[in-house]
Amino acid sequence: MPFFTPGDDPGASFPELLRRVGLTTTFDAGVGAVDVMHSLGAPHATTCVALRYDGGVVMAGDRRATAGNLISHRSMEKVVQADRHSGVAIAGAAGPAMEMIRLFQLQLEHYEKVEGSALSLEGKANQLSTMVRANLPAAMQGMVVVPIFAGYDLRRETGRLWDFDATGGRYEERDYVATGSGSLHAGTVVKVGYRTGLQRDQAIDLAAKALWEAADADSATGGPDVLRGIYPVVATIDVDGWIRLDDDDLATRYASIVDEVSQR
Repeated sequence: MPFFTPGDDPGASFPELLRRVGLTTTFDAGVGAVDVMHSLGAPHATTCVALRYDGGVVMAGDRRATAGNLISHRSMEKVVQADRHSGVAIAGAAGPAMEMIRLFQLQLEHYEKVEGSALSLEGKANQLSTMVRANLPAAMQGMVVVPIFAGYDLRRETGRLWDFDATGGRYEERDYVATGSGSLHAGTVVKVGYRTGLQRDQAIDLAAKALWEAADADSATGGPDVLRGIYPVVATIDVDGWIRLDDDDLATRYASIVDEVSQR
């Protein structure tokens, strides 16, 4: 590890540490690189949702990545664990988004090791906002990254949600949020079905249904792929931490949704 003078010490900020040793932490690929990525059809991630329930939050995202009119990936994971009590869901340019998430995970781990305690949930949202803002030059050229951040606030003992815009603006949402190309359809389903005091299973079922309806109306959003055994990523975060649902559980829930839809 390099040594720093007191006035040059980057402290607990991992991105600042990288800058001090001469490495870049911005996500701007440059004009030429962005043009090349567009010509090659860079993969884009799509619909994700998050909502609060009584005791935590649910995060869910489909698995499809598209490049123009093509399906570039069928099993991309857009909802990932940031640390024990928080997670990130991404929509937008897949490559810069995954790079941003990896750096964000390192930042949270680095801060905890340096300071001896975890960053507050709101502090994590602020850090992610800074990273989204650093991507603005690339976003202006079409490589937009728009995440959702959610977690369980140990200090307030409740689940909390944030969404972001391409300029790095962060906005805490009270009950639910959706992002991506299918967000209008998914968000409408959650809006109609949401009730204060939802239990964990009810919130999971509502998130799964929201992704189903988004996939039914938006070509860039992937529904459950029974043939390949590919289901959306769905996870809950509560006082016990991050818990991802397994595919067998999701298969049962989506079978119920299919039965419900077939009876309309």
